[in-house]
Order: sequence, then structure tokens, then C-alpha cells
Amino acid sequence: MTTTSTTIRQSDLIESVAAALQFISYYHPTDYIAHLARAYEREQSPAAKDAIAQILTNSRMSATGHRPICQDTGIVNVFLKLGMDVRLEGFTGSLEDAINAGVRQGYLHPDNTLRASVVADPQFDRKNTKDNTPAVVHVELVPGNTLDVTVAAKGGGSENKSKMVMLNPSDSVVDWVLKTVPTMGAGWCPPGMLGIGIGGTAERAVLLAKQSLMEDIDMYELLQRGPRNKTEELRIELYEKVNALGIGAQGLGGLTTVLDVKIAMFPTHAASKPVAMIPNCAATRHAHFVMDGSGPVYLDPPSLDLWPKVEWTPDYQQSRKVDLSNLSKDEIATWKAGDTLLLSGKMLTGRDAAHKRIQDMLAKGEPLPVDFTNRTIYYVGPVDPVRDEAVGPAGPTTATRMDKFTEMMLAQTGLISMIGKSERGPEAIEAIRKHRSAYLMAVGGAAYLVSKAIKTAKVVGFADLGMEAIYEFDVVDMPVTVAVDAGGTSAHITGPQIWQKKIAAGEFKNIAVTAG
Repeated sequence: MTTTSTTIRQSDLIESVAAALQFISYYHPTDYIAHLARAYEREQSPAAKDAIAQILTNSRMSATGHRPICQDTGIVNVFLKLGMDVRLEGFTGSLEDAINAGVRQGYLHPDNTLRASVVADPQFDRKNTKDNTPAVVHVELVPGNTLDVTVAAKGGGSENKSKMVMLNPSDSVVDWVLKTVPTMGAGWCPPGMLGIGIGGTAERAVLLAKQSLMEDIDMYELLQRGPRNKTEELRIELYEKVNALGIGAQGLGGLTTVLDVKIAMFPTHAASKPVAMIPNCAATRHAHFVMDGSGPVYLDPPSLDLWPKVEWTPDYQQSRKVDLSNLSKDEIATWKAGDTLLLSGKMLTGRDAAHKRIQDMLAKGEPLPVDFTNRTIYYVGPVDPVRDEAVGPAGPTTATRMDKFTEMMLAQTGLISMIGKSERGPEAIEAIRKHRSAYLMAVGGAAYLVSKAIKTAKVVGFADLGMEAIYEFDVVDMPVTVAVDAGGTSAHITGPQIWQKKIAAGEFKNIAVTAG
């Protein structure tokens, strides 16, 4: 049987990739929303339930407002299955060049500008490429006359928690996963999913893990019908045991840490068992389409009816209002880990590059561009604004990356509180306790929602750093949780401990989850 040859034009591929990147920046995959809605319904931890409510509300806002789900719009991964009967027409360079042209077009779209997060070279200059190129491209030649394309944008929070190990053939994958997941902290923004690759070689195992995350989330359906093979049995076992760790949404403790566990395998050397694990965060972003030569492909928008009727709003009864412009250490001393706050007033921002530059300037005795005395710093690299926005989506980045700078900032700059995502490590917690400071947590995966609390934004230092510059935000009722209080108590330590014990006691086994 002969296969009819098809022609795919460079311009159509560029347009399709650009459109897909725009699409996944503001539409969650609907399978993720369905499973997260069930997790919200089942969740018994108030802190975790509130975090999931923010994520769901943010997701619907992004879908209607066509702005990014998360400020970290990722590094682009493209998986191509190129039919051997496909003819490529009008290509002015390589296949990768065409993909990068699509990335450039997608990220620089004037109505929904995405954040340039890619730096080159990775070791020395680390200069922003300004258009998020280059993408990471994988090409497979397969029988057929179509071009199968999977586009994913992987955020640093989840990718940075990837793990890889060479196990002995007799070693337990389950034991390794359960030992490893708690070491990943909450910077990968649970609830999400785990992709696990087993077999092949070291690099193949990692690729398998990555590819497994592109599959539909179907754990609810799997639990309903039961496993049909050993792989599905292992998926269920890992799903139940990882959730029993009690890590919960945003690491605050709760019933759901993962919505699904995916496993992909490949034959391996008899003496080997390479295993890789990559988490996908609450801002899961990927899409799949097939080009058949008929022109560019545009994905169909999901119906807004698929989102649950969850509308997070500030809780003025339970949350304490805080005036950042008149904040004192005396007031901070009254906050306790787990308290929810609504912040108003002016805050400064700063991420890795800004902290490193501050460190260098302090070492040289140079004056800083801004005064941090009695100020709060927000660890964020926002998306550029469009239209009438004060700032684009501006969710928190992982705070542990700033741990090594915390003592310096609290001791030498007059800073009194910090806002970020996920937990703090022992070094930072000790500095917070010593200086009677506090660390507050905003919800990762709720960037568009958080940005609506920011009424004005201006760059006040290190403008050359782009999204890593120091901004001053004027905020109204920005929601945060006290993650580390002035006494050094961490909600990311106490919360999972409490919920792991509660889950082990079996009191939540009979909570039903409807089909939804």
C-alpha cells in the first residue's frame, strides 16, 4: 500500500507553533481542571483548599482574559513525529529554525506577551535571549504522511525539581520515589503530576519521564475501573503512597499532592535500572496537534463550562489586613505560621540576579539603588503588562533560591519581611528567627489572580535585568499565608507532618469523590 505524500510549508508550521504557545499560556488542559476540581471537592485541609481555590479561580480568569496562567511561561519543548512521506516546503533553514521562529512569534505576541525566561550561555554570561528561543526540539522519523506535534512549556519551578538515579535492578522504584518526593519541597507547585521514566539509558529515562507528562490525566478513571496491568498497578500504588505523605497543595499539608502518576518504560541493560522523575506543576501547559498539509492548525478553545464554579475572593473575616507602608517588627511578631494576611501598600521585588548584584554592591561598599529599611520584598519576575495592566501575571518564584542571601538582606539592608513560593530551608529559617522577621507565601499557579492586587508597578533598580529588575508594587489586598513566623515555626514543616498523621489514621478513606 502506498501512502500519499503531503506537503507542509514552513509558514504553516511557524504559525501553528506560535498559536499553540499562545493557547497553552492561558488554557489549562481540561483533564487537569477536571481532576483538580475533584481534589478541591475532597480536600479537608483549609490551607490546601484555599490554595486550590486560588489556582482554579486563576485558571478561569486566564482562560477568559487570555493572559498567562503563571508568570513563568516556561522554556519550550517540542516533540515532532515527522512522517517519512511528508515533503517540507519553503524552509529557509533547519526544522529547528522554523520551530524557533514559531516560539519567537508566540512569545512576542502584542496582545499576550509572554515572559522571556531563557538565558544563554547557561554557565557564564546568562544573558536573556529576549524572545525565549531556542526551544528544546526532539524529532522522530516515523511512517506516514503527517507531522505530529506536541508543544509544552516547562516552568523552572517544576523542572528544577527533576531527579534522576541509577538503581540496581533489584532496587524498589516505589521506595526511591517515596524517599525522593519529600526532598523536592513544594517549589514544583503541587498539586500536579509526576512523570517517571524507567529504563533505557540515563538520558533516555529522563526523556521518557518528560514524554509521559504529555499524556492525559486519567487517574480518576483508572481508580474507577481498576488496573489492567502491572504498570497501572504501580501508578495507583505511587499515587496513593505519595498522597499519603501529606505534602498537599503548595506544601501546606493536605490530602492531594499529585493528581496522577505517569510511567513510561524502555528496555535497558541487564545490570541497569535508570529511573528519572519530573514533576509537572499546577500551571501544566502542553498541547498536541497533527499537521496534514492543509494549512496551519489552530486548537479549539475549551468550553468555560468545564471549569468548576469556584470563585476565590479575599476572606475579610478570617484574614488580617496589613499596611505594608507602616509595617513594624512589633506587628510581625504577632503573626503566627498559618495565618492568612491581606497586604496593602508598597512592596519591592527582587529575584536571584538582583540579590547577587546587591551582594556584590554591599561587598564593595556601594550604595543600593533602593532603601530596604522596614520594607517587604516579593520574589517575583513578572510578565510585561499589556493594554491597561499595571503589570502582567506576577506570581511568586521559589524562595529557597534566595536562602543564601537571607541573612545578608535581614542583617545589612533593613529588610523585615519576604514573600515567595513554597518552603524555606534551615539557613533562611534561622535568619528569620534571629532577626524576628517573617516569610510569607503566595500561591504558585495563581499569577494572574495575584497580579490583580497590584495597582501600580515601576522599575526602581537594576533595569537592565529585565523581569529580574527591582520593581516597586503598590498592592491592595494581596493574599498571602504566614509560612515562617518570627519564632521560626514553618507551616511547610508542621502542615505536612500533621496531615501525614491524619491520613495514616484513616479518617479520610471514606470521603467520596463524585464524577463531576
